This record gives sequence, C-alpha cells and structure tokens, in this order.
Amino acid sequence: MRRTLAPILASLLVLAGCGGGGSDSADTSGPNVDTKFGSVEVPADPQKVVALGWGDAETALALGVQPVGASDWVEFGGKGVGPWAEDLYDEAPEIIATMEPDYEAIAALEPDLILDTKSSGEQKRYDRLSEIAPTVGPPKGGDDYLTTMDQQVELVSQALGKEDKGEKLLKDLDAKFAEARKSHPDFDGKSVAVAAKTSEGWGAYIDGTERVQFMENLGFTQSEKISALEPEGFTAPISEENLDQLDADLLVVFPIYIKDSEVTDDSAFKRVPAVEDGHALVLTEDLNDVRQAFSLNSVLSAAYAADRMPELIEKHLG
Repeated sequence: MRRTLAPILASLLVLAGCGGGGSDSADTSGPNVDTKFGSVEVPADPQKVVALGWGDAETALALGVQPVGASDWVEFGGKGVGPWAEDLYDEAPEIIATMEPDYEAIAALEPDLILDTKSSGEQKRYDRLSEIAPTVGPPKGGDDYLTTMDQQVELVSQALGKEDKGEKLLKDLDAKFAEARKSHPDFDGKSVAVAAKTSEGWGAYIDGTERVQFMENLGFTQSEKISALEPEGFTAPISEENLDQLDADLLVVFPIYIKDSEVTDDSAFKRVPAVEDGHALVLTEDLNDVRQAFSLNSVLSAAYAADRMPELIEKHLG
C-alpha cells in the first residue's frame, strides 16, 4: 500500500488522539526502538501508556492497549477518539493538550511508556517527555507530522511488544484498500489535490501527509502542481488569486474552524476548473465523521474512511 501525512494553518488544519491497565512500572527491559533521537529502550509489557502523537492513541488501541493518557488532535471530545474506536476503551483516558502538552499532568499519570511517534519532532519536547518516562518519538524524517502510517504502526507495535499484530493490522488495511481500488478502477492514476481553508486562508497538503497518503491508497496520484509548491510544515499556502493551482482530476477540500459556506460560496474557489466541472468533493459538517477519519488516517480511522470515501468520490469524479 502506498502510504506517506503551512504553518499549521490556524491551529492545525484539523487537530486525533490510547491504554493499558494499571500496574507499577515494569522492572524488566523490553526492546530497543530506533527513532530520530536514537535507540530508546522501553519496558517489557508496558502497563501505563500515554499516547501523545497524532494517531498514536488509536494505534495503541488497535493493538489492544488502552492509554491512560492521550491527546485529542482532531477534537473528537469524549474519549479523544473516533466512533470507530470508542468501544475499545474500558475507561476514558486523561486528555492531554496537543501542541503544548501539560507535562505535570503526564507525570501525574506515572506512565512507564510515552508514545509521541507523530508530532513536531522537536528536541525540547522529546527531552522533557523523556524525563518522565521512556519516550518513542518520530522516526528519522518524521518531523512536522510526516511519520507515515506504516512507520507509526511499526514503532508503536514494537514498543508495545506486539509486532505480529501490527503487521496484521497493516496487511488487513492493505486488503481493504486493494478491494476499494478494484471496485473503483477509474480512480487509478487520476490526479488529486487535497486542501483546506481556515480563517487565515488556503493550504494544500503536501506529499507524505496523511490525507494525500489516503488518496494514494485509493489509486490517485498527488497533483504535480501541488508537488511543485514550496511547503511550510505539512501544507503549502495558496493565495486566493492562485487557487487554480488546486485544479486536478479530483479536488478534495474541507473547511477548518469556518462555516462550510466560506468554502462553497468562495468566488475564487468556484472558478477553479475542477469545481466548475463538478469534480470537487467538499467535506462539509454533515460529513464530519468521514472528514475526521480521513484527516486522522490512523490504522483504525483509515479503515472507516475507506468504507465511505469511495462512494463520495465516485459522485464527483465524473
């Protein structure tokens, strides 16, 4: 499967967010996990896990571990995960802030392992977390939330001692995407641009981001126009007068912290050829579950979106 996630457009272009039982910290050594910060020795069979990275909580849940603390990047509320994952918790985790985590709150949970595999990848953040417990950060090249799904599942499953289960999760998801591609051969090779609009303007998601990765898994290819843009973080900003850069065989767009109408009624947006031709899919508020699943692109949410996005796309691809 082909997986790969502007300034963080307003407060992040859609901000997702898993645990273990509770026992005292493990006193036997577990595996060493390679990250951008070097090799990290984690405890065997960690019981109190805090999952801070984008999608780390749902990844842990998919592997059968319930985090005692987790960050809710996509602002699901409640347990901090999507409806496809809520039932995997016996008890809701402590919700930890995303961009600037509350280190005292994390320490109070007395974790024996911290997962931060998909984050900004800053040394200062890693060092502070490592003072609390062994921390598995992003892999090399995973800064700015560019850790791929494969890398995330591999890192988390290795840290939790569940590598076989992690491999099966990815294999099963591969099969789901393969079936979607088989059922929709017209997706194959079509260009796609994925963008969002916030109160600060437009941004297109660059190669390697979760939303582009998801579309590639369905058979699409990233727009060459977007690939040529200069990225800022995980998006490339686009001015109103240059919105035609979003033109592609399919344009997928969603509003962030603004009304749907600020996208659908945008005169510049309406002039984009893909929009004029009816090839633009706007993920509006009534499609919020799909929008959140698509944005998070965890191993669990991607399966949910893969069951629902193809039908929506088909209506707009022509």
